Amino acid sequence: MDTAIVTGASRGLGLALARALAERGWRIAIDARGAAALEAAREEIAGLTEVVALAGDVADEQHRRELVAAAGKEIDLVVNNASVLGPSPLPALEDLAPASLQEILQANVVGPLGLLQLALPHMSEGGRIVNVSSDAAVEPYEGWGGYGSSKAALDQLTRVLAAERPDLRVYSVDPGDMRTQMHQDAFAGEDISDRPPPEASVPGLLALIGGDLPSGRYAARELSPSHA
Repeated sequence: MDTAIVTGASRGLGLALARALAERGWRIAIDARGAAALEAAREEIAGLTEVVALAGDVADEQHRRELVAAAGKEIDLVVNNASVLGPSPLPALEDLAPASLQEILQANVVGPLGLLQLALPHMSEGGRIVNVSSDAAVEPYEGWGGYGSSKAALDQLTRVLAAERPDLRVYSVDPGDMRTQMHQDAFAGEDISDRPPPEASVPGLLALIGGDLPSGRYAARELSPSHA
């Protein structure tokens, strides 16, 4: 049974992907900051496969250690999905407090790298790493300076790790716009019901996880069988 770590899996894309992996027989270790929502996700997934859930923040070193330990001695997939948006409504860069940027970078860049550093000794040749990015990493959207810069940094870490570990498949993935709580927070007070559900991005992620595409940056919707 393959083993995966999926962070930020209590809702949205993380939960949708964890559910899809469970349906395909993966053993899963999941986390999220909200304990109640995470327990609800664990109960759902437990009906499909073996799952362990740990409430905590990926920015916290002790939590990362506990999550990797819970996953076990052999890890086949790490999905760095957990992220923070930062202040909402989104501020212009001239108004973004340095302390807020520090929190964003800690959660979206430092935490994922720290998790990978702990997981890598447990990963064998052909293991997969999926770092969830955003088009805000490459496009200069007003108000998205903090979040976008953190995802740009995560993209570069992904590229460097791919160069350093050619034995693995290391991916950065833009899932596209989704109807999630984070997206709602980014567009506070607006109707986002026209955005696709997170489940629409899952087929593209599964194509990376189960396929043999080279390490690199991809758009999930473009990998979906329906798109092809």
